[in-house]
Amino acid sequence: MFTTSQFRVFATEPSERALARARHLLRDASLDEAEEAYLELIDRQPDLKLAWCEYFEMLRGQRRFEEALALSAQAADQFGESALPLALKGAALVELGRYREGLVALEQAAARNPDFAMVWHEAGYAAYRLGEHDRALLALDRAFALEPHSGTLHLRGKILRGAGRYLAAEVAFTGAVESAEFPEQRAEAERQVAITRRYAAFSGRRPADLTPTQRWFGDHGASLLTRSDGEHHPSPERLVQEFITVVREEEWRFTHLVTTDEWDGWVALAAALSLPGHDGKSLPTEAVPLVVGLRPGGVGSTWAMATRQIMRSEEGLSFAVFQPVSGPVADVAGILEGSGRVRVDLSVAEEAIRHPQGRLRGRRLRAAG
Repeated sequence: MFTTSQFRVFATEPSERALARARHLLRDASLDEAEEAYLELIDRQPDLKLAWCEYFEMLRGQRRFEEALALSAQAADQFGESALPLALKGAALVELGRYREGLVALEQAAARNPDFAMVWHEAGYAAYRLGEHDRALLALDRAFALEPHSGTLHLRGKILRGAGRYLAAEVAFTGAVESAEFPEQRAEAERQVAITRRYAAFSGRRPADLTPTQRWFGDHGASLLTRSDGEHHPSPERLVQEFITVVREEEWRFTHLVTTDEWDGWVALAAALSLPGHDGKSLPTEAVPLVVGLRPGGVGSTWAMATRQIMRSEEGLSFAVFQPVSGPVADVAGILEGSGRVRVDLSVAEEAIRHPQGRLRGRRLRAAG
């Protein structure tokens, strides 16, 4: 969730210099120290409203929603029944799933200060969570008119994309790119533009109307060798053979095979593609590695280390037989777990591979020579 106040965290007005230490610690992910700094600042300068907002966002980012609600009550003790504590209360209630109560509090905040952009942004988010999308868009328009921020455009784009209005969503996300104040915001907005363009390939259908495998491509730009409308469950060995077919049809030429588990099936893959094995450490400069695993590995794993090298050099590819719905994403996978019975569909897989907004865009997949 992106809020208006979240995108003011690094403002530089003289009156906000007191926040510099807390902001620095927060950006460096020193969360315990940042929390202590915010609490000290609130205690020392209780009238500094932005300190309350930023500490609230910190709690929200850590999903400490009950504490965020308690903070709104403390803000009410300090500022009375003004717009700020009501806005914080409404936002916390929405995060707790109490959407109607949250929206009521936000409407009360807007009545007290109709020019408070954060209130309108949060009201837009509340309406979105309630499924009242037209109301949400109106509130977000008001928020952006009062205080233009990429976060508001981001949420607008998300609502429009969910409604299948892909061109309008792309316009919103492109605006978020242009209005981004920091590299992190710009990178996220650019990622959302790419997601929207992938979903636009399914023109006429909303994301909710698509199959799980189609949504997987839309969300991640990754390719699956199977689609979730079949009657079979191909074996891992069969999926490796199908992947070999794709490699040959796409004329990919890898230099090394980095295996991230001990499954015997990788022997057949190495033989079919004539690839020497490698541990993934200190790959040669011109290497185009193929990183494989039954499932993508998490932080600290061989998979994580090897795929990080792929992303850094933009050379090589990762393949997993089974792709969990959460966690690291393989460039190409056999089956999306939880999708039930499937059937192999290499035409759809190759369409995803070649899509201009797919994960493999700009990737070098052919060794020199």
